[in-house]
Amino acid sequence: MENTLQTFDLIVIGTGTAASSAAAACAKAGWKVAMTDELSYGGTCSLRGCDPKKVLVGAAEIIDWTERMKGNGIDSHASISWPELMAFKRTFTEPMPDASEESFKKSGIHTFHGTATFVGEDQIQIGDDLLNGKYILIASGAKSAPMTFEGSEYLTLSDDFLDLKDLPKRLVFIGGGYISFEFAHIAARAGAEVHILHRGERPLEGFDPDLVDLLLQKTEELGIQVHLNIDVNSITKNDKGYVVQGTCNNTEHSFDCDLAIHGAGRVPNLENLNLDKGNVEREKKGVSVNAYLQSISNPRVYAAGDAAATSGLPLTPVASLESRSVASNLLEGNHSKPNYKEIPSVVFTIPKLASVGMNEAKALEDGYDIQVNKQDMSGWYTYKRTNEKYAMAKVIIDKPTQRILGAHILGSGADELINHFATAIQFDLTVDDLKSIVFAYPSTASNLADLL
Repeated sequence: MENTLQTFDLIVIGTGTAASSAAAACAKAGWKVAMTDELSYGGTCSLRGCDPKKVLVGAAEIIDWTERMKGNGIDSHASISWPELMAFKRTFTEPMPDASEESFKKSGIHTFHGTATFVGEDQIQIGDDLLNGKYILIASGAKSAPMTFEGSEYLTLSDDFLDLKDLPKRLVFIGGGYISFEFAHIAARAGAEVHILHRGERPLEGFDPDLVDLLLQKTEELGIQVHLNIDVNSITKNDKGYVVQGTCNNTEHSFDCDLAIHGAGRVPNLENLNLDKGNVEREKKGVSVNAYLQSISNPRVYAAGDAAATSGLPLTPVASLESRSVASNLLEGNHSKPNYKEIPSVVFTIPKLASVGMNEAKALEDGYDIQVNKQDMSGWYTYKRTNEKYAMAKVIIDKPTQRILGAHILGSGADELINHFATAIQFDLTVDDLKSIVFAYPSTASNLADLL
């Protein structure tokens, strides 16, 4: 039987952050909008990423706080019950798919389920449904990068780590990025033996090296063993679990574990879309787009979030920013370009590591005459009152104008403090501007003047 062609003003592939703003805005403007997802509705962040991860981080923070304060007024012992923690996490994730789809339907959006593939420049096939779109938004997100070594099929994906019914005793994380470090800090505080294997000389490569070194000290203090310059060659399975084998400086190393977890980066989730049929060019980082997030080869197509090859970082706020720009360009013609001037990024280890703006190397490369304020904050009241040994900040200032160029923070309040620096960078505030603001005391933000 020939499929019936359904026509829409906009077809959105994906239901996460990069998809939802554009879909909702166009539906509100009276457009006929279709959405589809090959996975559950809601996207990575709310179901398999930031949100459930933060629930687990919250439990690990309680463990860390209790351990730091032993002998300083706290004498009880806290421990994580992994099954109970997972049950609590599911109270956030399980309602999300139905609630998300219902919200789209209430907005008048037509919802579909299944893998979307291009069958023409303006046509999408989803199972038995054939859709024609005046415009198409690719917001299909990212997936774990494919691994090619022998036994890579034994890897547990990071998505699945967040849904483990029980936490194995011995874990090996492949890759030294933020996913591995965040999960390792959670697992170690839940009682697991943890190894991180990273092929480069430095983990968390996008963050300030001085602060990363300090975080490594805390990481190793937890008992997490970080192995650098190691290439994983294979994973084999035996009756006791798995053996991960790798090479470092021509020396073979092996690691016995109950679970090996993929933390070696993510790539755009585009393989199933059959982009060639849609005349949609792509590159390594995603769909090739112009400044307005429009495909350079098919003007009917736009892309946003992790599926788009832009200069934006693969972060949820960037996906939201780009989705809003796409909506504006669809409804009013191409005029909106995403502003990537200030994009704060946080690694939710314990302590947290945060960054916004330029680092020293980038500022010097761009010709700035800079002042670098690097301060150990562990003795400051904010951190000393909870016995936090690892707290440091580095602020990059343009000497002639006294504008803030960048900030890098390690500490329990880094995720909130970095937002003040993001505001300063976005609005070109000077050191004196920031110092003139009166913050509540004592609070993390009340340290700002001292950092400047």
